[in-house]
Amino acid sequence: MTAEQIIQQILFFISAALTLGSAVMVVATRKLIQAALWLIVSLFGVAVLYALLDASFLVVVQVVVYIGAIAILFIFAVMLTQRDQRDKGPQLNKSWVLAALVGLATFGGLTFLVSSWTGFGAAAAPIPAGTVDMVADLGTALVSVDQYVLPFEVASVLLLAALIGAIYVAYNRK
Repeated sequence: MTAEQIIQQILFFISAALTLGSAVMVVATRKLIQAALWLIVSLFGVAVLYALLDASFLVVVQVVVYIGAIAILFIFAVMLTQRDQRDKGPQLNKSWVLAALVGLATFGGLTFLVSSWTGFGAAAAPIPAGTVDMVADLGTALVSVDQYVLPFEVASVLLLAALIGAIYVAYNRK
């Protein structure tokens, strides 16, 4: 292994640990705003993983769309709708033990499946520069009537409806 590969593996393990730790904090924290901030940290860790894979377009999309739009929209929705519901009611579900056991069983099953896969330790071969214009293909697929334009537009309408609904709920409480 070269020094560059060792540095990439160290960065991978640091960003993977950051992503997994912050994802656990998203579901473990009691405050919704803190959960949203931990979600931003987790999404940023995924962007770092994309950067390690030399997927620069996915890094930009991850930062701009997920961190810059969806997470911030979530924070605004929480701030607009959760003003009067501060720490009311029980914070834990009564069946959290069952949920934890199902989560551990799922993790164990996935670990078993991935460890028995022969390509688990193999690194993907890098795509030679200039052979495939994936960004152009993805852009064409997103706006093509035959491919992904409908799900793309439905997602944007749903996000707009969620924002309008949050504003409506916040306005009715006053």
